[in-house]
Amino acid sequence: MAVAQMVNTRMSLILDDGIDEVSGKQLFKTKSFNNVKIAATADQLYSIANAVVVLQQRPLLSIERKDSSELRGA
Repeated sequence: MAVAQMVNTRMSLILDDGIDEVSGKQLFKTKSFNNVKIAATADQLYSIANAVVVLQQRPLLSIERKDSSELRGA
């Protein structure tokens, strides 16, 4: 049986960068923060993201958490 061990967590802020004048599609900017503590809860990340977003010039669209795991045989 394989075992997954979380090795890395990253938080990304997806920001509104306006509308493309040619295609009319939504544009995005992403600000990523690496080496987030693996044990951080969703509430903690949400609080940090909202504290950081006030420093941004663009409005926040969403917050993403990306976890990476390493698989090993048991």
